[in-house]
Amino acid sequence: MIKTLFQLFLAFAKIGFTSFGGTSMIPLIMEEMLSHNWMTADDVANIVAIAEMTPGPITVNSATFVGIRLAGFLGALAATFGCILPSCILVTVLSYLYLKYRKMSML
Repeated sequence: MIKTLFQLFLAFAKIGFTSFGGTSMIPLIMEEMLSHNWMTADDVANIVAIAEMTPGPITVNSATFVGIRLAGFLGALAATFGCILPSCILVTVLSYLYLKYRKMSML
């Protein structure tokens, strides 16, 4: 169970680090699901269709649905956290740099 949670986290963290959002993530999601034999291509297509109809980012919705399907509530948390972690890290680093160098822009 813990191995599956960790694999879910890593799979969606990889997707979050290597793509820019939107429909560009769909092939990456499909590749991850098929390479781990977690789902068939039809299952991924169905999840993407549901994720597009649900409000919110398609990757977060897909991560939540995949996580629930594979490992229940904890799987949904692991996959969703893996998906949003790269963005959180980037925003934190950028805000730190902004606060550190903001006085330089007032020159």
